[in-house]
Amino acid sequence: MIIDADVHISPTPEGGNSITSDELLRRMDYAGVDRALTWLQPPYKREIAAANRYVYDAMQAHPDRILGFGWVDPHLGLDRMRDELKRCVEEYGLYGVKLNGAQNNFYIDDPELSLPLAEAIAATGTVLAFHIGTDAYEATHPFRLGKIAARFPETRILMVHMGGVGFHDLSNAAIEVLQAHSNITGIGTAMRHINIQKIIRAVGADRVCFGSDAPFALMHVEGAAYQALLQDGFSESEQAAVMGGNIARVLGVGL
Repeated sequence: MIIDADVHISPTPEGGNSITSDELLRRMDYAGVDRALTWLQPPYKREIAAANRYVYDAMQAHPDRILGFGWVDPHLGLDRMRDELKRCVEEYGLYGVKLNGAQNNFYIDDPELSLPLAEAIAATGTVLAFHIGTDAYEATHPFRLGKIAARFPETRILMVHMGGVGFHDLSNAAIEVLQAHSNITGIGTAMRHINIQKIIRAVGADRVCFGSDAPFALMHVEGAAYQALLQDGFSESEQAAVMGGNIARVLGVGL
């Protein structure tokens, strides 16, 4: 089974580059992807409750295809976001909640903005995800995620982009953090494929997940690239782990 571990959907147009849940399903069929870890595409109007609800509705309509994931932005108010993440987990039954310091402009280990929400997500026993990339080099550096992983060692954490995004590269820092914290699993999106392969070789095929970052990349192209890079020295079981088994294990879903 192939699971895309990084896709975004939106109920409204977002900058001319967004897809609905129906379009996501079409792209999944075309790419041969069975299921997709799905979160909102950050709205330019900041409010996110409707977009989280849209992800939930998509999962309800297609439970065998859509693995819904929540999103919170601390700038919208910590109390409001605690309520929102609680709604995402308890009412919607989403698999976890994501924080994006690049899109929403905060340091991911900020003790007043991010950490209170990270703590609240960790307390739910679900999965905590962070955007980790060079588009906000200081705010979303892998080393900051390492501090969070040490603070919540029992929490399953997703490192989305593994230090990619943009022209710079933090893949070596991502390797160091992944090696130091077994509760982190990487998702290799928006990064050079040679660096994805390097990270898999360094930390093991059980620590990295395939993702496309659709609609910001073409799902069928990214899927083909992963399958090609994994044919270079990785066993069939390792390929299956990266292409779907790892994210299924982190989320606690059956293949």
